Amino acid sequence: MASTGKLNLFSLTMIVVGLVIGMGIFRTAATSAAVALNPGIYFSAWIVGGVVALCGALTYAEIGSRYPVTGGYYKVFAKAYPPGIAFAVNCLILVSNAASLSAVTLIGSGYILKLVPGQWNDVHKALLSAVAILLFYLINLKGLRLSALAQNILMLVKIAMLLLLIAALFFPVQDTEGALPVAATTADTHWGDWIKSFGVSLVAVSFTYGGYQQTINFGSEVQRPAKNIPKGIFMGMAIIIVLYLLVNLSYYKVIGFGRMKTENEVAYTLMELVFGKTGATVFAAFLFLGVLAYVNGLLMSNPRVMYAMGDDGSLPKIFAAKNKSNGALTFSLTVFVLLCLVILFFSQQFEKILAFTIFLDCFGMVLSSATIFWFRKKAKQEEHTGDVYAMKFFPLQTIIFMAAYIFVGISIAMDYRQNNHAALTGIAVLLLFIVLYYLLPKKKPHG
Repeated sequence: MASTGKLNLFSLTMIVVGLVIGMGIFRTAATSAAVALNPGIYFSAWIVGGVVALCGALTYAEIGSRYPVTGGYYKVFAKAYPPGIAFAVNCLILVSNAASLSAVTLIGSGYILKLVPGQWNDVHKALLSAVAILLFYLINLKGLRLSALAQNILMLVKIAMLLLLIAALFFPVQDTEGALPVAATTADTHWGDWIKSFGVSLVAVSFTYGGYQQTINFGSEVQRPAKNIPKGIFMGMAIIIVLYLLVNLSYYKVIGFGRMKTENEVAYTLMELVFGKTGATVFAAFLFLGVLAYVNGLLMSNPRVMYAMGDDGSLPKIFAAKNKSNGALTFSLTVFVLLCLVILFFSQQFEKILAFTIFLDCFGMVLSSATIFWFRKKAKQEEHTGDVYAMKFFPLQTIIFMAAYIFVGISIAMDYRQNNHAALTGIAVLLLFIVLYYLLPKKKPHG
């Protein structure tokens, strides 16, 4: 098969880096530190989170290689699971993505409000987040798109911001008094407390490493997949793990672990300590631009899934409605934005939305990665063909990945103080979608 137009090793590596590096690292470090008993647990969570992400990326790449269709998650669930389960989990992932979008807008709002004098609380951040979501809703409703060039420029800006945070390790701190770490409390703790602390810290880390699951979409788009897919994913994830660990080391060294627990906009604090108020202001402005690009991306991709589900009858046909003049997915886009706004105003706080979205992700990650067993059993005859990427040491990577997300889900369910019953809400939403599947008038999806 001709390789013209397919991804080479370097392109694949850069795509993996681009998929994973998001806005979370500018906020989740504080969330993870706040629940970590000590720096050892904190950094262990970031290392383990990277390894888990690597295992997940390899698993999804093989699934995509074995079932190379446009649609990713949606088509895979429809292929491997009974229609009711496939429908419920796909809807659950859409809700999780809406929660992720709301969480990221809260990150951006927190940073941009640092530039405006006044006392700002969670309600103000939620209001500003809603304005950003509605702005890009109107832009997408008119059929406008942020160009690929603009997206690529913003991606480069985001990487440059990470490198700047890392570079802070080599600059003197201007506000030395402000940089002094707040003393962390020490006490005799049971081994169970260590495990719980690690698990809850891993929740925020899991959010930050998200995005690798999109490797499911290019299993058939890579030159020499059996060789280049594992190499590209390994190198891409290695770059990300190193970058994230260095950024966290910079936070730790400049701000101090104790103060990290209390500074939500941790990157702003670091920039202010090292580069002064002006440097922090410029940084916050660029970060908000990155958030807007993320919002635009999710508002483009998720309604397409709802459109596909409406088109094949999984959802009512109205979800497949299009604006005839500009092609905008009017109904699906509107429903997705309403989901974002409902989640935003019911939760308001980043930590609450984080726990909710990751708990929903636990269902999606475990069930979607488990399809590899179904695809392997179904297509044994393809095991040794050159067109299919097959993981070495299978099923080790998939088992590690599934076990990690089961552990994270249990950690969220047990951490009532932080998650505000996110687990119970997530289970209720899943059951609601299962019931809805049998109540909604539709034809059953094919495939």
